[in-house]
Amino acid sequence: MLQHLGQQIRQLRVRKGKGLNEFAKELHVSAGYLSNLETGKSDNIKLDVLEKIQEELKVLPLDTTSSFSKRLKRIEQNISELEKNDPLYAEFLIQNLETSIEWIKEKKKFKEQEK
Repeated sequence: MLQHLGQQIRQLRVRKGKGLNEFAKELHVSAGYLSNLETGKSDNIKLDVLEKIQEELKVLPLDTTSSFSKRLKRIEQNISELEKNDPLYAEFLIQNLETSIEWIKEKKKFKEQEK
């Protein structure tokens, strides 16, 4: 997923006419770090850098929702990407999540009935 994001960052940066060194300075990161992000060699991106990239390039939709909603959206994006590359693993995760939710709901119902 980060490789795809890196490609998008590079494409948008180039479209805006920003050089790698110039954009790295704007983000307060090294040119090497930015290059590694863009080429998918690095899978480590700091949240503040991601936010700065979004502000500069509008690569991600603005999200004013809670951190919980952001996490759910990120999970959805990750599972969608996984589904494209490995549908069995994506199905495994979805199925486990659904089963876990139902188990928790049933457990909660049972505890409430005991009271």
